[in-house]
Amino acid sequence: MLNITTIDMLLSINEMELIEEIVLTLLATPQLVIFFEKYPNLKSILLNDLLAWKKNLYRQLQETLVPIKLTDEFALYQQNLAIDTTKFFSNLPVTINKLTKIDSTFVQEANYLQERISHDPAGQSLFIQRWRLNLIIEVTTFNKLILEQEKEQLLAELEQRLKLTGNLIEIFNQNNHSAGKLWNISKGVLTQSSNNIQLLIQYSHFLQQQPELEKLAELLGRSQSLKSKQKQQQMLESIISVEKIPDQIPEQISGINHGNDILRLLPSELALLGLEELEFEFYRKLVEKQLLTYRLQGDNWQQRKILRPTIKHQKQQQLKGPFIVCIDTSGSMGKFNEHCAKAFCLALMKIAMNDNRQCHIILFSMEVIHYDLLNIDGLEQLMQFLNQTFSGGTDLAACLNKCLEKMQQQQWKDSDVVVISDFIAQRLPDNLIKRIKIHQTQQQRFHAVTLSKYGKPGILNIFDYIWHFDTGLKSRLIRYCK
Repeated sequence: MLNITTIDMLLSINEMELIEEIVLTLLATPQLVIFFEKYPNLKSILLNDLLAWKKNLYRQLQETLVPIKLTDEFALYQQNLAIDTTKFFSNLPVTINKLTKIDSTFVQEANYLQERISHDPAGQSLFIQRWRLNLIIEVTTFNKLILEQEKEQLLAELEQRLKLTGNLIEIFNQNNHSAGKLWNISKGVLTQSSNNIQLLIQYSHFLQQQPELEKLAELLGRSQSLKSKQKQQQMLESIISVEKIPDQIPEQISGINHGNDILRLLPSELALLGLEELEFEFYRKLVEKQLLTYRLQGDNWQQRKILRPTIKHQKQQQLKGPFIVCIDTSGSMGKFNEHCAKAFCLALMKIAMNDNRQCHIILFSMEVIHYDLLNIDGLEQLMQFLNQTFSGGTDLAACLNKCLEKMQQQQWKDSDVVVISDFIAQRLPDNLIKRIKIHQTQQQRFHAVTLSKYGKPGILNIFDYIWHFDTGLKSRLIRYCK
């Protein structure tokens, strides 16, 4: 069975024009127009997907099979193209009978033409042209039907994504880049329930109620600007010196030389003019510039620039790297601590989106669970994380081992590791501490966000930065009363 693209090619139908028409119709739908007026930043981001939409529509046309009725009629049309005029008109009644059996829309016009056209090449050409035109109309109508179905499906998907993005844009959208990132990762959450979306909004509101927690995340994100490394650069340094050089402006007698300056002649040379027999000798010396004259010269002090090689040390600013966030999901991190940890992760995700950084979450208790929040299904993974319950023990060593393994990958070699815990855990192995110190010498930093004032100093001391956020009842009341 033929596909629609083959018939389009044989009938010289331009599929791309049909696709362009459908896409323009899609963009002009009232739902999209209203949304673009409300969120103009998303319009340019959505328009970047136009090429992908067109490719998808073209692929759908290529994969669509033509109905049997249309395939049979097209085959009959091709058979009649290959026969001469005499045979064409002798077979015409049979051809019209076959068109009637396959319920062709061309039957009525074919009967009309059979009665009125002359049985010559001109009549055959007219019949074939009218038949071809009818086929083009049928195939174009079929194309438009397929594209219209695809348009409705795409519009339904866009409405879902736009609705989701509209709900979340106030949470994540702080610049154009984060809006684009949010649009890209929203594709994977179209099947999410409204309860999950509401849960995300709930944690966003919780974060707004804890401004110190959000400020702590912002400080941690900006601390990357402190990260730099020494760079040696060999260059030429200019040194200016002052030295005395001869000047052309005469100031005093500095000697005798040969010349033809009459005003500076020595008296002995002028005496030659007083002797008749030596007068011609004087003129010869004058022409040859061999007369003895006083040399008058001055001194001039000038600056001279000298270049010499030197080595300078510069601090080279490094680009902001990804976040690897380790979250303690043990039983002691439940209730309010759990809400704080999840809200803090949401704040770091916002920072990562705005700064074009990756954000990877590792949950640890008795097992280790991974989430990549800025992949194509990042929002879906975020919602899975927000639904995660905190229970079990604390295995910080296993989590840090997983972090170090991930930091060996090229994409994560400049990561900042953030551990969120109450740090009430067992002492870390010495070999793990040594490995962490090696990474610290490579400008890879480890942050501790402690949610308790009872964290063990022996564990906290291995981190580069320690960020305190006391979740005790007294501290919560003090923050609430501010």
